[in-house]
Amino acid sequence: MRNFKPLFFFLISLLAFACGKKEEECKLDDAILNQDINLQITRLEDEFFGAKTAEDFKFLMEKHPEFVKEYLQLDLYPNQDSLISELLNVHQDSTMRVLYDSVKLEFQDFSKIEKDLENAFKAIKYNFPEFQIPKVYTFVSGFNSDLIVTEELIVIGLDYFLPATHTFQPDQPRYLADRYEAPYIVPMLVTVISSRFNKTDPSDNTLLAEMIYYGKSYHFTKAILPCTSDQYIIGYTPEQIAESFDNEEYIWAHFVENELLYETNPFELRKYVGEAPFTDAISTKAPGRLGRWLGWNIVDDYVINNDVSLAQLMEEADAEKIFRQSGYRPRPPAE
Repeated sequence: MRNFKPLFFFLISLLAFACGKKEEECKLDDAILNQDINLQITRLEDEFFGAKTAEDFKFLMEKHPEFVKEYLQLDLYPNQDSLISELLNVHQDSTMRVLYDSVKLEFQDFSKIEKDLENAFKAIKYNFPEFQIPKVYTFVSGFNSDLIVTEELIVIGLDYFLPATHTFQPDQPRYLADRYEAPYIVPMLVTVISSRFNKTDPSDNTLLAEMIYYGKSYHFTKAILPCTSDQYIIGYTPEQIAESFDNEEYIWAHFVENELLYETNPFELRKYVGEAPFTDAISTKAPGRLGRWLGWNIVDDYVINNDVSLAQLMEEADAEKIFRQSGYRPRPPAE
């Protein structure tokens, strides 16, 4: 099995320059930006950490019933007083207060994330008129929950998205934690939202179907966030992206030679689309989830070669059709 070929420094530099130039020149369509939407973002961490008494918390719970139901999960408690008692204990904990202070300092200026999210919602609404703008809350969860996304609301656990160098970190592997920083928030949310439009065939349990599903998700996110680097969409470093494209022929050959596209064994599927620090079936130098990355390339080719809209793509549930009509061919390695 062939190892990933090392990239020369000038190639990486060239790619970095090209990506930077592309993003600098990127401009969203005026037809999207000129839409009027009502986005409400509530910084609930401030309200909850400002509460001092049971009456304060009762007031907040009555003020934000959706948040209490979906995020605080009131139904799991014997009664409202039990939840209020736990909230009082949590918010009087000295470590939680320090964590809140850290979040308050790091996310004091939330304007860029708010603007990016507003533009993302406008783009989704433009392509899918039935999309309803959810209420958005931020919170400090004590590393209990990163993102909650329903049709009615979104809750962002900001403590999960502190810088990777921060003292407070979620209890998860480093390769996952590295993707939990502020620039990933909006792409993560858009990718999650994509699932409600991503039609699939429930009877198709092949690796190809998984690859196409994720490929559609990433394509959706890139279409909604065209000025966002692929790094923040798939969670690869720029070097991993460059090396994956440089080795695309070898990656594709591995899938074809091992007859993986129509594999249905869940254990085998996890090797290529499951979370992992690397795809060791191909190379320990290959990033994890290469099946998803490959699916993204196939879906991109399908859209380009068949001139389909984003809505048409997401409506297409036939993974085999997308693959066959994509005309996909791996890119040869850079010389």
